[in-house]
Amino acid sequence: MDEIPREKLTGALRRGSVKKHVAAIHVSGKLTLLQRKLSNVLLLNAYDTLTQARSFQMDARTLCLMVGYNSNDFETLKASLRGLAETVAEWDMLDEAGQQEWGVSSLLSYAKLKGGVCEYAYSPALAEKLADPKVFALINLNIQRRFTSGHALALYENCYRFHRTGSTGWWPLETFRRLMGVDDSSYYEIYKHLNAKIIKPAVAEVNRASNIVIAPETRKRGRAVTDIRFAIKPNPQLAILDLDDGAGHRRAPVYDRLRAMGVSDRLARQWMTQHGEAQIAGKLDYVDAQSDVKSPARYLAAALRDGYGGAGEGPERPSEALSGPVSARAARLGRVQALVAQRTPTQRDADKRLFLTSLDSAAARADFERHGWMSALNAKAILAFWEDLYPGAFDGVSDGAPQRPG
Repeated sequence: MDEIPREKLTGALRRGSVKKHVAAIHVSGKLTLLQRKLSNVLLLNAYDTLTQARSFQMDARTLCLMVGYNSNDFETLKASLRGLAETVAEWDMLDEAGQQEWGVSSLLSYAKLKGGVCEYAYSPALAEKLADPKVFALINLNIQRRFTSGHALALYENCYRFHRTGSTGWWPLETFRRLMGVDDSSYYEIYKHLNAKIIKPAVAEVNRASNIVIAPETRKRGRAVTDIRFAIKPNPQLAILDLDDGAGHRRAPVYDRLRAMGVSDRLARQWMTQHGEAQIAGKLDYVDAQSDVKSPARYLAAALRDGYGGAGEGPERPSEALSGPVSARAARLGRVQALVAQRTPTQRDADKRLFLTSLDSAAARADFERHGWMSALNAKAILAFWEDLYPGAFDGVSDGAPQRPG
């Protein structure tokens, strides 16, 4: 999953204070829990080129796994995509000239499955709004997968946008009921019912499952509740799940060296998380010392992947790193590396996040975050993960050079 580039953020998300005109896109809360998760994954996959590309693609099996379907459950995926195409997104905001703008659009303009790939698109008007960092609320998939209630996830999404300001601001109850998907029920027009069946259970799950703690506050006219807002604080018990907005990585000298070499922002941060600043700095020094390197960024990627360059880290050149007898374990790890290499950057980010959510122990997660797919502690689970994504990927892999996937 991709983070929003921090240098592109403006206004409230950058300063930590909300302006009155910060835009909001309201999506019907009638989405099921799995549909809401699917919507977030598709948006995160598309975000980098949201206003440039006419359509987007994602591996259907990966998509199923990321939102909690069986990886072959395409019928459920079809039903959920159909639901997104039938769901309306609505916005009401001030534009840059100060003029009020209201609009509606289907959440997806189309979606199709063909050859194991999900292709989909947004309407141009909605894509323009979703691409605005003041509107887009980034959802951490590690947190999202912990939710069991669609109402709770909808409440989390609508509160997390304001986590830097400490409060959502006042919502009329009519607006809140619409966000929760119960605006067509007369039963929930009575606040006592709304509070008991929707608000209290959703607040309890947000506080238990997410990286924020929220508390509802109400405003009355006479004895009737008319408005609601939610106070928001960080959840210290789940701080490890909080979003890394990249600020720490982007302040490091190593990050500047990677960017100057032509490495993308996303990949630079990924490498820094996976390998650590010290190791990357050593690899950069090694690459800088080579006089015959045509593509330093590509050479650095190979050095990080194959472990050459730097004191005590094995062979100094790729040819040496690939020579000699290879054990069965090394062959399987080589196959994993080949599988990872054929994935897109977005898919690689999603694969790592998805695998992390499957690890139960803190030690296993820490070892994977440090060593990535070469984590010895998680070797068995890593092979099972990739075998599930690519059935038969390790067939015939034994002593000898690892084979590239077909």
